[in-house]
Amino acid sequence: MTESVQIAVHAQYIRDFSFENPHAPHVFSLMKTAPELDIGVNIQTQALEDGAHEVVLLLKLEAKFEEKTAFIGELAYAGVFGFPEIPEEQLKAFLLIEAPRLLFPFARSIIANAVRDGGFPPVLINPIDFAALYQQQQVQNKTPVNEA
Repeated sequence: MTESVQIAVHAQYIRDFSFENPHAPHVFSLMKTAPELDIGVNIQTQALEDGAHEVVLLLKLEAKFEEKTAFIGELAYAGVFGFPEIPEEQLKAFLLIEAPRLLFPFARSIIANAVRDGGFPPVLINPIDFAALYQQQQVQNKTPVNEA
């Protein structure tokens, strides 16, 4: 029989948030088509006291209309997670896959509301496959570097 591990979410919070609308109000006259969107995702972790870990989900969303920046939204949304000791590989996978997966819906909502409140149609970021990102990172870390 497999033992289940109890995970505790001690806190969730906005660590840093920025929304820029650099070309307002002129950019609104360019909104005849959907904007070109560029989305960046990153994850940071750090160990805290008592076996807890902070996981920060970093999202950057930049929209352009006709090569002119419409808006830039940057969010660092974090959670503090606690759990008993587990093997290092399982801990790493949890911190880089499951924790961001738990944080993502809240971060997505914050970004969508900010975009809407900034005068633009809301942008709903598609779900992110954090497991695939983790596997991609693992492959990149194991790829030998050719030195010239």
